[in-house]
Amino acid sequence: MISATKDYALELCNVSRRFGQTVALDVVSLAISPGEIICLVGRSGCGKSTLLRMIAGVDTIDSGRVLLNGNEVSGPSTFVEPEKRRIGFVFQDYALFPHLTVEQNILFGLKDRPKQEAADRIAYVLEHIGIAHLSARYPHMLSGGEQQRAALARALAPQPDILLMDEPFSNLDRGLRDRVRDETLSLLRKLGTTVIMVTHDPEEALSAGDRVVLMKSGRIVQTGTGYDLHDRPINPYAAEFFCAFNKVPGVYRDGHVETAIGRFARQLDAGEGSPMTLYIRPRGISVSREAGDISGRVKSRVFLGEVEQLTVLVDGLEQPLQVRTMNRLPPGTEAVGLTVLPDGWLTFPPA
Repeated sequence: MISATKDYALELCNVSRRFGQTVALDVVSLAISPGEIICLVGRSGCGKSTLLRMIAGVDTIDSGRVLLNGNEVSGPSTFVEPEKRRIGFVFQDYALFPHLTVEQNILFGLKDRPKQEAADRIAYVLEHIGIAHLSARYPHMLSGGEQQRAALARALAPQPDILLMDEPFSNLDRGLRDRVRDETLSLLRKLGTTVIMVTHDPEEALSAGDRVVLMKSGRIVQTGTGYDLHDRPINPYAAEFFCAFNKVPGVYRDGHVETAIGRFARQLDAGEGSPMTLYIRPRGISVSREAGDISGRVKSRVFLGEVEQLTVLVDGLEQPLQVRTMNRLPPGTEAVGLTVLPDGWLTFPPA
């Protein structure tokens, strides 16, 4: 249970939500500091978008509490309407009004402001987001990146305490997506905006946020920096979400995981003879034409630009090892030596 404090921009305290027999959120607790950018990630149906709706107030919670700046906005006897929560929302499809210009779209959220104050705020937001030259255009006249910026401007114009973003870059082409995302998050950091961004893209989650929150089946699996979740996952689900591993069965004995490809030293809280699975990263294996710890035969290779992916057959393993390497092996190379790097593997009990 999180103790309420004004030191946090947002606190979720044991929040739960059901839709019939389906558990959408299951006792979720999370605290977010002012100005922090959080990436909420997980597979479809894990509860990411439901959590955003609970925070925004467009849907209610069944139990628990939601606090903004230390003030309860959802709870056993409290519910603050969405328009009074000072929360901005950028949707996946941007949800711009097609019959309004960019300027009029932004004005929509400022109707309660005096005319001159609203005009000044619109000019400020347009200038800072870099779309002042688009103010008189309609949504259909804008590119995907321009629509995204217009939606961001509309969400930021009322000066929200928190900005919620639901897959805000997923509709953009890859190259444009990376550039627009970097520019957008740089601006939000400069403004000191607290952001919760939903994404299904593991790479985007690892690179974009100050912290990553990984969800599964309505629960938070792990929270931490991108490095924490990628390098130090707490279970197989967290590991495999961010990396495609080679999985090699083994047994734990005398401080080692014994497998068909060797013994790997690690002190584990497991009994002697306990089954374990070795999770080896494709980039955690060095490959050469010289001798290695493991002998293999190249079955196939796929050139991916900076790296090459090899499928390598190894005696004693039912499945070939997938290896990603920057070393260019000569065409026709078959026999190779493999070595698992010290930081290239993890181990967990079998799922």
